[in-house]
Amino acid sequence: MRYLLKLLSAVAVVIAAASVTFFAQLAVPGDRATTLMNLQTGQDRKWTAEELAPLNEKYGFDDPIVVQYLDYVTGLFRGDLGTSYTQKRPVLEVIGGQLLPSLTLTVLALVVAWFLALGVTLLTVRRGRFLSGLGATWEAMTASLPHYWVGIVLLVVFAVQLRVFPVIGGTSGWGTVLPVLTLAIPLAGFVGQVTREEFEQVLAQPFVTTARTRGMSDLAVRLRHVLRHAVLPAVTLSGWALGALISGAVITENIFGRPGIGQVLVTAVDTRDMPTASGVVLVVATVYVVANLLVDLAYGAIDPRLRRAT
Repeated sequence: MRYLLKLLSAVAVVIAAASVTFFAQLAVPGDRATTLMNLQTGQDRKWTAEELAPLNEKYGFDDPIVVQYLDYVTGLFRGDLGTSYTQKRPVLEVIGGQLLPSLTLTVLALVVAWFLALGVTLLTVRRGRFLSGLGATWEAMTASLPHYWVGIVLLVVFAVQLRVFPVIGGTSGWGTVLPVLTLAIPLAGFVGQVTREEFEQVLAQPFVTTARTRGMSDLAVRLRHVLRHAVLPAVTLSGWALGALISGAVITENIFGRPGIGQVLVTAVDTRDMPTASGVVLVVATVYVVANLLVDLAYGAIDPRLRRAT
């Protein structure tokens, strides 16, 4: 029942996101049919009602707002996000062709961020004042860095000056390193800060002292006992982070010239292709919702006490 309620709430979130994107299209200044006609003809002028009538009929612009809204929302459940104004193809097809590179970049960045955060935590928490302070400083500094700044610095240093990585990343493995680090470094700071605080609290628990008295090494205690309890808040953060990384990929893909939904969104905004721009927003919202559902499932795997409680 608990997970059924979460599933229903997830569907409600997606519908809410769809509602926002629909009414955002209506709020854009200018007549939609006129905008579409200008895009198709390459002209920028006013058109008569007779000239716009075929477009209004084709896309249902003349229908009542309630009818348009219901058609839009019900279309989502059929996998219909509308038709791209510029490419004249289904939006789902336009986005689907560029979604895999963005998801690959996002998942890799999340994995790398976790490795960086856990590595710094294990090596610095309660390892002496100097190492603890160094780890905390690193986390605070990286968490405050914006993606575009990290990307530009990495690009200038390692691609332009040192020429270790290609300037235009593409989808090659070597060209993916800098984009992944651009997204992973700031996120590692956030995850590290949350994990560090919880890690320090768990180290002070009685069961940790008991494990040490049984002869377990410090590293074994940290890995087998402390880490499992300390990562739960960071797992919660990862559900939010996956959606944030998709958003950050928009900037990163443009910096490194990578294909992905970031390029699709920028092009859609530049050409006022509202169905495509709205489709990207809905895809990001859906990824965010699915990520948070997976986080709930991961809780039980990490801490069996939570599974038994549900």
